[in-house]
Amino acid sequence: MAAEISIVESVEELSGLFEVSHKKPVILFKHSNSCGISAHIFEEIKSVEAQVNVVVVQRSRDVSTAIEQRTGHRHQSPQAFVIRNGEAVYHASHYGIDPVAIDELLR
Repeated sequence: MAAEISIVESVEELSGLFEVSHKKPVILFKHSNSCGISAHIFEEIKSVEAQVNVVVVQRSRDVSTAIEQRTGHRHQSPQAFVIRNGEAVYHASHYGIDPVAIDELLR
């Protein structure tokens, strides 16, 4: 099974995902469509067996900023989070992003 990719384009959608995180973990992936590292990690994150909510930072800077404000983690891209109960229980960026660790947190 591969990831189900969902693009997050508004702060309202992001707020909804934070609400969902009180029922089940939510994966957020901040992706830069002009970065080779981000493209490589995006391919790897597609192996996660869950819905991966992708924020393309060039198209949705307000959403990217809202993630920074809500999690307290300075913006980077690529950047991955697992949100549970409204809090970031996993955070990594660039080559530190580990799809296996993300999968484990979902179980």
